[in-house]
Amino acid sequence: MYFNRREALKSAGIFALGAASWSEEALAETIHRGGVLTTQLNGEQRVLNPAIRASTGVYIITSKIVEALVDLDASGKPSPVLATGWEATPDGKTFTFKLREGVNWHDGKPFTSADVQYTAMEMWKKYLNYGTQLQQYLEAVDTPDARTAIFRYSRPMPPDLLLRALCDLGYVAPRHVFEGTNVLENPANTAPIGTGPFKFVRYERGQYVIAERNPDYWRDGFPYLDRIVWRFITDKAAATAALETGEVLTSEYNALSLADLDRLKSDRRYTVSSRGLEANAFNNTLEFNCRRKELSDVRVRRAIAHAIDVSFFIDNLIYGQGKIATGPIPSSSTAFYPGNKPPYDFDPKKSNALLDEAGYKRGAGGTRFSLKLVPIQNGEDVPLLATFIQQSLQNVGIKVDIVNLDNAGALATVYRDWNFDLATGWHQYRGDPAVSTTVWYRSGSPRGAPWTNQYGWQSDAVDKLVDDAATELDPAKRKALYAEWVKLVNDELPVWMMTERSFLAATSKKVHNDHNYPRWGSGDWHDTWVEG
Repeated sequence: MYFNRREALKSAGIFALGAASWSEEALAETIHRGGVLTTQLNGEQRVLNPAIRASTGVYIITSKIVEALVDLDASGKPSPVLATGWEATPDGKTFTFKLREGVNWHDGKPFTSADVQYTAMEMWKKYLNYGTQLQQYLEAVDTPDARTAIFRYSRPMPPDLLLRALCDLGYVAPRHVFEGTNVLENPANTAPIGTGPFKFVRYERGQYVIAERNPDYWRDGFPYLDRIVWRFITDKAAATAALETGEVLTSEYNALSLADLDRLKSDRRYTVSSRGLEANAFNNTLEFNCRRKELSDVRVRRAIAHAIDVSFFIDNLIYGQGKIATGPIPSSSTAFYPGNKPPYDFDPKKSNALLDEAGYKRGAGGTRFSLKLVPIQNGEDVPLLATFIQQSLQNVGIKVDIVNLDNAGALATVYRDWNFDLATGWHQYRGDPAVSTTVWYRSGSPRGAPWTNQYGWQSDAVDKLVDDAATELDPAKRKALYAEWVKLVNDELPVWMMTERSFLAATSKKVHNDHNYPRWGSGDWHDTWVEG
């Protein structure tokens, strides 16, 4: 069982102010209370409920308003938030969470185990885009009292997996607000009610979201800030100008132009770094709609991969920020990385030969067939890559038409309507393949769930490997299963993880206690402050 040492000492009366240099009095001399932290976002997803939509575009706002059971500490280990302690049975089928006392929802209602039970069974298991896979073997959540939630699984759940996953997939929603309603259409999805350090105030579509200090927050003396404002600034030049004039103080997850991120590294007024974003390695992706006759043939998918010079794209279009991926598990994941080489080298000759072998000869004008590509506009590099793919495939006789939509429209077109041939965007790796990666390949996710397997492709072998690895308690065996899985999905290629990259944030040095844990961009900012 894990309990937070600071909380335990404090409740016992042992954690007292004293002569130590890090006492509350000493800290108070340097910390500025109050003020506004304005951050820039390059798009909006229109859903502000992290219990039904897992995405950094959601977390960056709602993690300050809605809280999870656990988060990551500065060392990258799960630490208590709404859960203060936990224990698992040896068979991995039962997890008991002890919940924090004295926590209220922003509408004044008490937070209890009933909220955890409802959210887990009615949101994470049914609607959350990564949660549906993670919790597929969750049978029940028992609530013997208001401060205890017991998760019961039909197959073993590795403790390290569950705790790491709950940092992203463990946000708790208020049962009394959602029960008896259409969960997906509840107004609280855009005006969230949480237990966090900041209370939702207003969401003006296309302009901003505002949250203000929660005066009744359970962490005494926090938060330091009076208000957080998230401004939607999609124009890259305008976003950088806003940072340089002080209108915004931070920009997370590569929201500025690649050129400006590179330039601002040498500006003393800002910190440009991947620090505080380590929990979210990411890939540029190419997704194939296998309902399309040509793309249902794996030879065509492999031919497309061989036609694209990923190294050239990295070196010349994204300022060398990244390297060629070797599969869906990044090299930074030392616990699971199988040590592969990039599976598809740039080889136009091999690409042409595979297309000929598949029966798609060049026709009039040298064209074999045409495809529709939908970019999911996560960042500046996505449209760049879409154009690069278009030009690369033209060289092997595949005509590509790019369909540009806003982020919400692209997500609906690809994952709900299946109205695409190719899609390109980002995949994020969150510490364990079962958290947000294998769901890109396993069948069975509900239609419309973003960043899941909606490609009309299914493999019994892949599904079995995913399930077996996610329920294997022995770490060495889990790693071996994932190595086998990587080999299989690299070969079948329903999705191509093209690059391996780290996010960058640009932050004014007027901001303090920032990027001090691996999920800071998606964290609660309760201890962050700005110079007065």
